[in-house]
Amino acid sequence: MTVALITGANKGIGLATARQLGARGWTVLIGARDEARGRQAEHDLTAGGADARFVPLDVTDAESVARAASWIEAEFGVLDVLVNNAGITRGGWPGTPSATAVDTLREVYETNVFGVVAVTNAMLPLLRQAPAARIVNVSSELGSITANMNPDSPMFTMASLPYPSSKTALNMITAMYAKELRDTPVKVNAANPGFCATDLNQHRGFRTADEGAEVSVHLATLPADGPSGQLWGYLWTADGSGGFGALPW
Repeated sequence: MTVALITGANKGIGLATARQLGARGWTVLIGARDEARGRQAEHDLTAGGADARFVPLDVTDAESVARAASWIEAEFGVLDVLVNNAGITRGGWPGTPSATAVDTLREVYETNVFGVVAVTNAMLPLLRQAPAARIVNVSSELGSITANMNPDSPMFTMASLPYPSSKTALNMITAMYAKELRDTPVKVNAANPGFCATDLNQHRGFRTADEGAEVSVHLATLPADGPSGQLWGYLWTADGSGGFGALPW
């Protein structure tokens, strides 16, 4: 049995990730703070033949995170894969740094940054029990400083602060966990799903949630000789053809 926990798995890329991992015969734990949506996702995936379990999980609530970790330990004793998928965005788009309220920044960081650290630290003892655990942090090319400062990149014209900077922080978090765990079988990578049509962007993206989830699934199923400490996924190209590979931090 291979057990994977996906946070924010009741919709969008998280749900698609759970569906794709479930199709591999894995036990997928649907972490969600919305019980109704979480149980609906569990029902839908189970109806499709997956072994899916809803796990109440609010990544911004320390007690919720602790309860989820205790439940997984009691139920399975191990966790093979953690996909830190839960994420939010706030504020007007594109917005400007000088017009950003600090409270807005704090709200975004609670989920996109602090929530990832809280869940990862709580689940790490269980991940260490697995023979070759994988941690996937769902990030974004918007967090790439290199891309944002490249005049030829579509990110160059954007000046929003909360979401992009939270993903930049997440990229560094990924790198630091990868360094801490470099002498273990645990691999830690950040996923760039690309601009996917989800609730996060009012479904304006040109990639589907299923296509975005394929990036997380790839990193969740890396072989023993796979990379750790990378931002990997969809690569924007000027001709619009796209591609996949490691992105610059």
